[in-house]
This record gives sequence, C-alpha cells and structure tokens, in this order.
Amino acid sequence: MIKPHGSEKLNPLYVMDAGEREALAKEAQSLPSITVCSAAAANAVMLGSGYFNPLTGYMNLADSISAAEKMQTTSGLFFPVPIVNVVQDASAIQGAKRIALRDPNVDGNPIIAVQDVEAIEEATDEQMKAMTENVFRTTDMDHPGVAAFNSVGKTFISGPIKVLNFSYFETDFPETFRTAWQIREEMAKLGWEKVVAFQTRNPMHRAHEELCRMAYNALDADGILIHMLLGKLKKGDIPADVRDAAIRKMAELYFPPNTVLITGYGFDMLYAGPREAVLHALFRQNCGCTHLIVGRDHAGVGDYYGPFDAQTIFDEVPKGALEIQIFKADHTAWSKKLNKIIMMRDAPDHTKDDWVFLSGTKVRAMLSEGQSLPEEFSRPEVAKILMDYYQSEAAKQ
Repeated sequence: MIKPHGSEKLNPLYVMDAGEREALAKEAQSLPSITVCSAAAANAVMLGSGYFNPLTGYMNLADSISAAEKMQTTSGLFFPVPIVNVVQDASAIQGAKRIALRDPNVDGNPIIAVQDVEAIEEATDEQMKAMTENVFRTTDMDHPGVAAFNSVGKTFISGPIKVLNFSYFETDFPETFRTAWQIREEMAKLGWEKVVAFQTRNPMHRAHEELCRMAYNALDADGILIHMLLGKLKKGDIPADVRDAAIRKMAELYFPPNTVLITGYGFDMLYAGPREAVLHALFRQNCGCTHLIVGRDHAGVGDYYGPFDAQTIFDEVPKGALEIQIFKADHTAWSKKLNKIIMMRDAPDHTKDDWVFLSGTKVRAMLSEGQSLPEEFSRPEVAKILMDYYQSEAAKQ
C-alpha cells in the first residue's frame, strides 16, 4: 500500500476516543449551531473518514478559489476541488469562535461535527462563477453539480473540525460504509500491496466486471477495491442499497474469494467529470490503493465533458503530487465477432452492429417491463435484482 496524500500517516478527523467524543458531544449541545447543507455534511464525513487527508477542516475562500483555479491551496497543497462549508445565512453564529454543525440528512438534525471558526466570508457572484467554471467547466444550472454548488449560499465558514459521527452512512450501510483507515486495515489483513480501485455510482454490468478483471490481471494486482458512492445522487440514479445488493451478488458469484473488497464512502456526487476523477484518485490513495481505473466519461453527466477528459486531466497533475497511478480504460462491451468482452479501442475493425450495447434508457425500460437483459450485457442474477427494483418503482406510479 502507498502512503496517504500529503502526510506520512493518515490523520482522520473523527474523534476516536469514546470519552473524548462523549465530552465533545456534550460541549456541542451548548455551542451556537447551524444546520449545514448536504454537501458540507458529506464533506465532514469524508474528512472524518480520512479520505480528504491531509485537510484539517473546511477551506477558506482564498483556498477554495485557488483549489478551483490551480488544483492547489494557497500554501501549495495539491487538492483538485474546494472542500467547503457554505451556507445561505450565518447570522446565527456571528462572532462565535466554536460552533456545532447539524446534519440536514438525519431526522432531528443531530450534531455531526464541531468546528473552530477561523473566518466567515461572503463570496462575490464573480468568485462563485469562476469557481463553478473551473471545477465543472460549465456554469449551466442544468448540470446537477453546478446547481448543487450554487444553490446553498455564498457564505464560506472555514476552520478545523472534529467529527462526531458518520451521518446516516454507518447506520444505513453497515456492511458497506468504510472509512479510509478501515479499508487500509482490511487490505493489510488480506496482505494486499498492489490494489486497483474501481469507482461506481451504478450497478456493475458485465463490461464493468470485466474491466475490473482486465485491470487486475494487467497490473498483476493483489486485489480489487470496488468503492461505491453512497451519498446523494441526481434524480433517476439507482439507490445505493439496490446497487450494493447487485454488486455483492456479482462479486460473490463471479470473482474468486479474497480478490474483491466491496465498500462504500459517504459523499454527494459532484458530476464534475475530470476534476472529480482527480479527487477520486486522491482519496483512493488515502485508502492505500496503488491504482484507480479511469474509463470513458468518468464521473461525468450529459455531454458536458469529452469521453477521455477525465484521463487527460492527469497530465495537468504536477509530478509527484499524487503517488497513485491511473489505469486508463476505454469503453468495454461484448463483441459479437470475438464472443467476449473487450475494450472498444482494441477492435478498430468493428462496426456499431458488432457490439452488444444498451443505453441506460433502454435498460430501464426493459427492466421495468420485466424483460430479461442479454446475458452478454448483464449477469442474470444482477439483472433480477435490478428488475425487482424497477418493477416496484413502476408499480408506485
């Protein structure tokens, strides 16, 4: 395993000591408090988990602007996106040096973290626009990440935090949610040194499965970390519990024992394409992974990014900024000519009709209507889990 980003050892911001955590939780009840947005709560979970090592809390406005523009903070620390606590109205905590952050995603808005306030700063419209453009490469409010970033306010509350819990992720996904240090511990127990990570926010069809196998074999890796996003998604994406069940079934039936770790992390999807791909690499390094699979349109949405922008952006990452390496993948699909799944770039003689390829819209329609997916596209056991979900959704309408 490789060392974390920016430090020799991982420094998660979760308060590990139970006594200290209890005392801090008690103190937090008497502090001025504010209910943060979902993205800020997810950032707290990621900071607490060690995924955003070596950050000690939320960035100030200058660091946010610098990270958006140059992929580094004002001190020169490489970080590809701003990690922020942004609110509409900070009047409830004006003048406070220490505040409690309340979770918007759990009933009763319990306190998720305590923050020492270093600054409360208002971004200008021009600064918000520039950060949006730099991170998302668009300011189109139809882009779900752009809409989320620009709908929560312009007031940046910066400073170090101590995290008390992992929001709903630990309770809703007890078998799947793992912190960066827990993943490191599990990989160490398995004796894994060379580990390839696969990012997903979707169920894994045959092509995804084979892509993991291709990378595993090509790199002569010890294991595969299937690492799924468990946080907020855009409308129409498949819920995390359904994805989790489908991925577990695939790994159980089609991979040898002890070659795959199925885990998840608590973060709201940015849909930031290239920038999010770099963030994905950074926090997989913090998990101890040596490689990350980056395929076509990684972390993208719609037509906002070119198919390989998430690969070419790594050419802009300064040498030595990250230790993790990228396994560059093309789209993978079943070749009717070769009777197996391959990367499309490896078959220049193929035409469109030579591939088994279904659009997401077509897949959803077939599953909703109870139609089986082609076995070349999806494992039948996986398709059954997805079909049950889509049919239950259709029955509600």
